[in-house]
Amino acid sequence: MAKTTDTAATMAGSDHLYAIVADGGRQYRVMEGQEIEIDFRHLPAGSEIVFDEVLAVSEAGTLTLGKPTVKGAKVKGEVVGLVQGDKLFVQKFRRRKNYRRRTGHRSVGTKVRIASIKA
Repeated sequence: MAKTTDTAATMAGSDHLYAIVADGGRQYRVMEGQEIEIDFRHLPAGSEIVFDEVLAVSEAGTLTLGKPTVKGAKVKGEVVGLVQGDKLFVQKFRRRKNYRRRTGHRSVGTKVRIASIKA
């Protein structure tokens, strides 16, 4: 579910401001203006979300690593809206028992646009 809208080549430059944040058991490498998909939150579109658990910040070619988090660092984002993931199919089958079941689901996530990174 960790889909991003920009390419890895954009982030590869050493002089870009980016941060690594942890949210929902996952880690995301984010830049300002980037849109990411996180786990579902009950937040309306346009509301602000703050990621306090910042593991690393890189600005002007210098990387600051946290132990375990960078003190005072925050990443603010704006909720764009809800998104649905691809349909996942679950199949159950018992051989020689005439038992077959097929169900599926689409997980719901929240799309967030990164507004600012404060180191």
